[in-house]
Amino acid sequence: MEYNDQMKNRIKRIEGQLRGILRMMEEKKDCKDVITQLSAARTAIDRTIGVVVSSNLVECVRLAEESGEKNTEELVREAVNLLVKSR
Repeated sequence: MEYNDQMKNRIKRIEGQLRGILRMMEEKKDCKDVITQLSAARTAIDRTIGVVVSSNLVECVRLAEESGEKNTEELVREAVNLLVKSR
């Protein structure tokens, strides 16, 4: 699978969020603020998972259609399972 710049940039932003959270902990910031930022990072990760899985699904379905495979139901099932496992 090809990981595009949008996906990579999402990961870089999350990396920055996590560094910021660590800095907040080292500076002994309020627990509520740290939890808020952890929650935001988790949401960003969840959304990135969705982008990666959906892009992969689109690519797999396109390749299956090009190769003459008609049954894409299994590909969709695998994508859904990946999303379920990520939670």
